[in-house]
Amino acid sequence: MKTIKTDVLVIGAGSGGLSFAAGAAQMGADVTLLEGHLMGGDCLNFGCVPSKALIAAGKHAHAMKTGAAFGVTPVAPQVDYAAAKAHVHKVIETIAPVDSQERFEGLGVRVIREYGRFVDADTVEAGDHRITARRIVIATGSSPLVPPIPGIDDVTVYTNETIFDLTEKPDRLLIVGGGPIGMEMAQAHVRLGCEVTVIEGSTAMGKDDPEMAKIVLDRLRDEGVKIVENANAERISGASGMITVHTPEGDFTGTHLLMAVGRKANIDKLDLDKAGVAYDRAIKVDAHLRTSNRKVYAIGDVAGGFQFTHVAGYHGATVIRPILFGLPTKARTDHIPWATYTDPELAQVGLTEAQARKQHGTNLEVLRFPYHDNDRAIAEGKTEGLIKVMVVKGRPVGASIVGAQAGELIGLWALVIANKLKIGAVAAMVAPYPTLGEISKRAAGQYYVPRLFESDLVKRVVRLVQRFLP
Repeated sequence: MKTIKTDVLVIGAGSGGLSFAAGAAQMGADVTLLEGHLMGGDCLNFGCVPSKALIAAGKHAHAMKTGAAFGVTPVAPQVDYAAAKAHVHKVIETIAPVDSQERFEGLGVRVIREYGRFVDADTVEAGDHRITARRIVIATGSSPLVPPIPGIDDVTVYTNETIFDLTEKPDRLLIVGGGPIGMEMAQAHVRLGCEVTVIEGSTAMGKDDPEMAKIVLDRLRDEGVKIVENANAERISGASGMITVHTPEGDFTGTHLLMAVGRKANIDKLDLDKAGVAYDRAIKVDAHLRTSNRKVYAIGDVAGGFQFTHVAGYHGATVIRPILFGLPTKARTDHIPWATYTDPELAQVGLTEAQARKQHGTNLEVLRFPYHDNDRAIAEGKTEGLIKVMVVKGRPVGASIVGAQAGELIGLWALVIANKLKIGAVAAMVAPYPTLGEISKRAAGQYYVPRLFESDLVKRVVRLVQRFLP
């Protein structure tokens, strides 16, 4: 058994672990990093990167069928599903060097390709290594949840960890779960020529603003995705190639089954009890991301809360301060944006309208602006969508956007909320014309409509001033 003493031990080489390890090593800390599976974690290998690559393939196929309005004759795309998946893997391979063992060793990180398990409060064993650290950061992420539905063990079940290795196009794809992953994969596959049925036990896209989600769901239905809501999967029967999901709303049969009902924290291999680290479904952390063991922090999906790659990266940067410098810090959530990369996209930061109304009552103002009044959206035929900005006493507390490039546009509002700026900061911005970015400025301008253009007092003042101007 090799013995290692290190300043910081990071368990998990996903977004959070890599963000922390890179920063800490470059600031002079002795950093040891454990990864028993793939460098880059879920996002690079099974999640954000491959899903967006497949979505891009679907967009190209869809464009071939929808050009009539622009004078381009529509044609039926000839989809090579295996080639689309080859594109996915090429994208992964292109990005992989950024997260590679070689790069991090070049930064000075000691990388050990083994899973780690605690043996006491500050010691972890990984393969033939026994590692003692002043501080330990758990960044093991999460994995797709496959619920114990009767009959599920008798069929092939795909998750986001395996669907990207499937090279034979599914004729009829069943997706259990109507959240972001389910909806993104549904639209990508229907555009690539598959029949798709989404089975959701509650409301599809139920965590998003209902008004915004409806615009996305209507588009998916128009494109041919069958969405069945309030239909719990009670039983699964058949065999691979002919699978039936039985629900109270009826039985649905397909050739392939994708499970997209949520995720579970990766804690099973850690032996957390030996370290005195409290957990239930995820590791319990305080506002500083510290666990019940003061030497141990948990970041990203494994700490519960928002399960987004950018949150894991944010957590990784956040714990640099206390671990390296002994300075206090807290992880915020009010400024965290997220996006669902359907077409149209749906993005959110801060409070939704319903949450803001519940929290702020009559102090809330909701600013709205539609895509169909934006010149760039008109030029590109992307007029479906709107923005809503929730404002309390002149300060934005949330923004919801559905429409083209919503995931890009939400960044401005994340900046505003993170820095507690007032709505005037966006209204004062000069956006290039014509861009979709003008949507945010026009929404901010709505705040001043009743205060300036509908105010009798302002009109009287203007008339008075005009009388005395030379």
